[in-house]
Amino acid sequence: REVPLTAKEFDLLHVLIRSPGRVFTREKLFEIVWNEIICDTRTVDVHISNLREKIEDDPSNPRYIRTKWGAGYFFRRENA
Repeated sequence: REVPLTAKEFDLLHVLIRSPGRVFTREKLFEIVWNEIICDTRTVDVHISNLREKIEDDPSNPRYIRTKWGAGYFFRRENA
């Protein structure tokens, strides 16, 4: 289904989907998507939360955008 995303949400999702299973730290995602070194990790968390609301059937139990506690976020591989 088609889901409307902001430009940053799209960029964030694109980074995650291109490397399924790879864990990205909040800092790394901020650096890649916002093209800045100084990281506001809360910004990443809010965008991940917004993405989950838009693409997950149950955002509180995400199937696609997963959290690796203490490490960061990753896109779940289809066979995982």
